[in-house]
Amino acid sequence: MALSMTGYGRAKAVLNGRDITVEIKSVNSRYFEYSSRLPRSCAFLDDSLKKMLGASISRGKVELSLQMQSSGAQEQVVDVNLELARSYRSALRLLSDALDVKDATTVETLANLPDVLTVRTAQVDEEQLSRDVSAVCAEALQNFLNMRAVEGEKLRQDLLGKLDHLEENVARVEQNSAARVEAYTQRLYAKLEVLLADRNVDEARVLTEAAIFADKTAVDEETVRLHSHIAQYRQILNGEGPVGRKLDFLTQELNRETNTIGSKCQDLAITRVVLDMKAEIEKIREQIQNLE
Repeated sequence: MALSMTGYGRAKAVLNGRDITVEIKSVNSRYFEYSSRLPRSCAFLDDSLKKMLGASISRGKVELSLQMQSSGAQEQVVDVNLELARSYRSALRLLSDALDVKDATTVETLANLPDVLTVRTAQVDEEQLSRDVSAVCAEALQNFLNMRAVEGEKLRQDLLGKLDHLEENVARVEQNSAARVEAYTQRLYAKLEVLLADRNVDEARVLTEAAIFADKTAVDEETVRLHSHIAQYRQILNGEGPVGRKLDFLTQELNRETNTIGSKCQDLAITRVVLDMKAEIEKIREQIQNLE
């Protein structure tokens, strides 16, 4: 299946008191490149999230963003040091009696004294958090892959159309190539008749020269290979798995055969067709840069 390397997927859910949002986006790259933006409390999840994405994505510069907010889960807790509070209370009473000052100690007074109340981050159940984030990430990844598939299908259809046009031009080269030898033979006859005037033209020599010309300028092998490459192209586009690297190689082969035809055939009609073919192959090359 042809998949685009560009894509976007998002998922959001409230799980176990946490509002979790995952976004995944990608752009073109020769290889799988991963980067992430995670809350500090979720840094330990980075490796597992990278593996999850890497199992489904072979190429592309992929960025994962995780946002998480508490919607009921206790993020922080307050600890009370009762022994220290009692010690403060005893000291204040002793001070009150010694100075003959009314004891106005309240709970609020004690709570404001150093280290009576301390705030700490609540213990996080990392396994549960990992399951929750992974579930949301899996949904975002599926949405991401769906978008890639939609874009990939558009590219596939466009490429198939360009291959049809390219194959039509290969057929035109074959037709013009066959007629070119006959035209060369006729021109050779005409030139020899003018040069030899009343003398007879050696038909055997003309045919020999025409055969040499045909052999030097024959493009049968190139057109046969072009037909084969185009057929392989279609097979890959209609198959499963990543296609970008395979098509990149075949595109180079298409360009190589077309250049060879252009160098062999010094014929205006064929040159025009070759230029059209090269332009179409360049469009194909640009398109496959977007495929995984």
